[in-house]
Amino acid sequence: MEFVDSFAGGHAGTATRAVRPATVPPVSTVRPVTPAAAVDPRTASVRHYEGGQLVWRVQCGDLISRERAVTVFVEDNQVVLVSPPGETARLTSGQLGQLRAALNEAAKMAER
Repeated sequence: MEFVDSFAGGHAGTATRAVRPATVPPVSTVRPVTPAAAVDPRTASVRHYEGGQLVWRVQCGDLISRERAVTVFVEDNQVVLVSPPGETARLTSGQLGQLRAALNEAAKMAER
């Protein structure tokens, strides 16, 4: 998995290539999900399509308890994990289970 840093840029660890927002992926990366794909019940409420792209949005909070989301999607056979603004995600055990399940499903899609 590749590390993608915040959109602030210019800091140590910043991504070296441009990062597209998860909400507008290019059509060429859309991968249909086959009915045979295993779906974890924990991702039922976080799994949906945006612009034809399957994405998982796991609700979380930041260090000062504002509502945020961690986004997961597959692009070019790679799993992309987009952190909330401020690069901090505070997850409950339930939210962590949703994120784990979303990453597992995305990894299986990326391997196809």
